[in-house]
Amino acid sequence: MPVQTAPLLSGALMLLECLVREGVDCIFGYPGGVTLPLYDALYDHPIRHVLVRHEQNACFAAEGYARSTGRVGVCCATSGPGATNLVTGLVDALMDSIPVVALTGQVSSKLIGSDAFQEADTFGITRSCTKHNFLIKSLADLPQVLHEAFYLAASGRPGPVLVDIPKDIFQAQGHYTPVNSIHLPGYKVYTEGHTGQIRRAAQMMWEAERPFVYAGGGIIHGEASEELRQLVELLDAPAVCTLMGLGALPSTHPNFISMPGMHGSYAANMGMTHADLLIAIGVRFDDRVTGRLAAFAPHAEVIHVDIDPAEIGKNRTPELPIVGDARRVIAKMNKFLLETRDEMQPRNAAARRAWWGQVNGWKEEHPLTPEFSDDEIKPQHLMAEIDRISNGEAIVSSDVGQHQMWAAQFIRFNKPRLWLNSGGLGSMGFGLPAAVGAQFANPDKLVFAIVGDGGFQMSVPELATIANHGLPVKIIVSNNGYLGMVRQWQELFYNNRLSAVTLDGFPDAEKLAGAYGFKGRTIEHPRDLRAALEAAVAEPGPYLLNVRVSPYENVYPMVPSGGAIYEMVLRPPEPVEASR
Repeated sequence: MPVQTAPLLSGALMLLECLVREGVDCIFGYPGGVTLPLYDALYDHPIRHVLVRHEQNACFAAEGYARSTGRVGVCCATSGPGATNLVTGLVDALMDSIPVVALTGQVSSKLIGSDAFQEADTFGITRSCTKHNFLIKSLADLPQVLHEAFYLAASGRPGPVLVDIPKDIFQAQGHYTPVNSIHLPGYKVYTEGHTGQIRRAAQMMWEAERPFVYAGGGIIHGEASEELRQLVELLDAPAVCTLMGLGALPSTHPNFISMPGMHGSYAANMGMTHADLLIAIGVRFDDRVTGRLAAFAPHAEVIHVDIDPAEIGKNRTPELPIVGDARRVIAKMNKFLLETRDEMQPRNAAARRAWWGQVNGWKEEHPLTPEFSDDEIKPQHLMAEIDRISNGEAIVSSDVGQHQMWAAQFIRFNKPRLWLNSGGLGSMGFGLPAAVGAQFANPDKLVFAIVGDGGFQMSVPELATIANHGLPVKIIVSNNGYLGMVRQWQELFYNNRLSAVTLDGFPDAEKLAGAYGFKGRTIEHPRDLRAALEAAVAEPGPYLLNVRVSPYENVYPMVPSGGAIYEMVLRPPEPVEASR
């Protein structure tokens, strides 16, 4: 009987075989000299390659793919400037815990360190902006490293992993043997949580008079939305979802209050301030939520659940820490809560009713409601109309700025993975390429790219990607003629000295879209808004709708820098009358 040998493949084909085994169906990338062997292998390979117009957008598109599906997104760039252009996207994915594998070409092994053409120390540059990175030194290492990269990106706290591959490794020939196991002895993932701690957490929840659930992006990454809903309903506790966690609890759920933090609602921030127990799951107590940390939730004991032990106690020391997977930990919490419900629930029933009365009172006192005008389109009005059309079911990819906060305040998300935005890094230019990635991953879903006139102009070249593939992304530009959030801060805290924030010369939307072969339009009057949005959605292909909104509108509530979250500015300051 003849002995079977492993097939002889080039490094480029080995890489593609590994990607197939990882379930990859789409790569976002931009070719260059040292990645030519890979692109030659891709020429007749079933994995789809999407040619973006800038490497940064390749990483953002891979994020959009990953954020909307939970699967690892893949991007590819050549050596030198191609790889360095990925850095912003990699940091963005690291800050928001998004699973991305970045494949970069490198100059041939014998040239590394010689300042060869398009050489950069990609491994050194990306060490601090990835969860882990690799430099391939031999063809024999390639399959193992590729599978380790995907495992690291998706497991534990997700994040970006970069694999740097010299050109000679792509070209080398070798026998391919499938990798059937991953063994990383220095890498520990804690999933189950300590049973005793979880049991104690359930007891603390029943004993609390003013419990408050603070849920973040870790709920979405951990696929724990259903478990969260059960927890909230068992406790009948008010709950907030952070900017990264929107959709973890349906926006229509009666216990959902809103987003908390710098631009969170009055009820959300006052609830966190006056709670006696904060049930924090999949959150990192970041400064945009906590405000002045010393004044954050001063009356509350804290239960903190997170899969990353480095986050426990980093900003706020919890009374009860639990390291584990959100889904598994909450499921165990729910089990213990159910077991003790009949005995424990009646003990604080009156206090809980009073607590809900207080929370509802805050909601009524300062409701989070959109504003309208007969004369100009308020950006809140724009978001309310998008919310009406999407009905909590559309994917909304937002850029960064005022429109991002208004979208978070007024658009409902009734499922996880519908709200895509750059939360931790706040990367302008994110919204449009992330929508591209999401639309490729979800071809039958309605996808909005809500962008400002600033961020949109950072990513205009991706209109070509959208046009080339006929992606039905609905691009909505909230155009106020300014870098709006910067202008807001200059107005409120720098004596209205507006420095370098005016955006003159925005292109004609109809002509710009037409130049790429699809439809566009500009509207300025409130009476045109509803019909224009409906026409954009009805269009079978892409659509660019430029909405000229109130130029001087500010986002409220607002917690000033250094303020406590209960020190909210709720409305514009009253104009000062001139003295006679």
